[in-house]
Amino acid sequence: MRKTSTHGQAEVGIGLIGTGFMGRAHALAFHSARAALDLPVRIRLAALADADSARAEQCAQAWSFDHSHSDWQQLVQDPEVQVVAITTPNHLHFPMAMAAIAAGKAVYCEKPLAVSLEQANEMHLAAKAAGVVTQVGYNYQHNPMIGLAREMIRAGELGEIISFQGEFCEDFMGDAASPWSWRCEAAHAGGALADLGSHLLAMARYLLGDVEAVCADASTVHAKRPASAGSAELRAIAVDDQTHALLRFASGARGAISTSWLKHGYKNHLSFEISGTRGTLAFDQERLNELRLYRPGNPGRDGFQRILAGPTQAGYAAFCPAPGHQLGYNELKALEVRDLILAVAGLEHQGPDFTEAWQVERLASAIRLAAREQRWVALGEI
Repeated sequence: MRKTSTHGQAEVGIGLIGTGFMGRAHALAFHSARAALDLPVRIRLAALADADSARAEQCAQAWSFDHSHSDWQQLVQDPEVQVVAITTPNHLHFPMAMAAIAAGKAVYCEKPLAVSLEQANEMHLAAKAAGVVTQVGYNYQHNPMIGLAREMIRAGELGEIISFQGEFCEDFMGDAASPWSWRCEAAHAGGALADLGSHLLAMARYLLGDVEAVCADASTVHAKRPASAGSAELRAIAVDDQTHALLRFASGARGAISTSWLKHGYKNHLSFEISGTRGTLAFDQERLNELRLYRPGNPGRDGFQRILAGPTQAGYAAFCPAPGHQLGYNELKALEVRDLILAVAGLEHQGPDFTEAWQVERLASAIRLAAREQRWVALGEI
């Protein structure tokens, strides 16, 4: 961390790798966090890297980074960079994060952490040994309404938790004519379970804790896809289009999850219902400013209560002083950045780090093994 900025405040330099959708989301989040949130240090957008040097320079200027690199390794070694933010395709997370850790830099990596459990394990052990701050982009956990749900569960408002039913579905691969991309290659991505399901598994762990055992089924519905848009050449697909699993939590609760990128009509359907002996709590990311709560014991007036997001929930008021005006995806990323910066400044680390992301990868690996072998798999086997 730089000692002081020109304003006399401690300063941390950000290096961003990648200029796609998530690269832009990170850039916006850094700007929003700097403008709206009370941070202990000043964020400086020091450098941006992309393999396309022209795009790197263009995005650096548009997003107000000091300078650009066409080689991510130059960014990692840049003395102006103290935090390396990685928003590249999944297979690049490992070499980039390991290089940043070796350089003593904090690492802010998009999910999933890696394309294999072995890589994830090496990453979390390296970060732990180096003592560097890490954070992984499970941004939905930073929603103030998810924080409220966790508080309610921990306070016992739902009683003893007995079940978790979760789903994360989208439809961007629903058309069989949708072309092959890096997401369709096991060595580069990992299918619907990795792309979408990792968010759901991280959410289940965040709200209910460790999972002891799983059984699962996975399927590839569209076994071949066009090599490119409109191409007659077809490429074989070796990753799942949809995965369903049963979970046994260490707490004794039972769970069921499903994830698919084929489900027409859904755009960001990360949803769950958590039932306890005293009530049920429901959430849908497509309506991210609401929780639904049901408490039994009111005959004739049964029904779910809608709890609406507002400034009484931590993080909301920084963006809007009025309830019902709603936060969005980019605000969640800004709240994620806040937790990262607090950790970099030596304060409490509230976001999922590499160790937690490794635990998510263990759970995903157990689900894949259970689907292959068609049996219950204990997490202790992984």
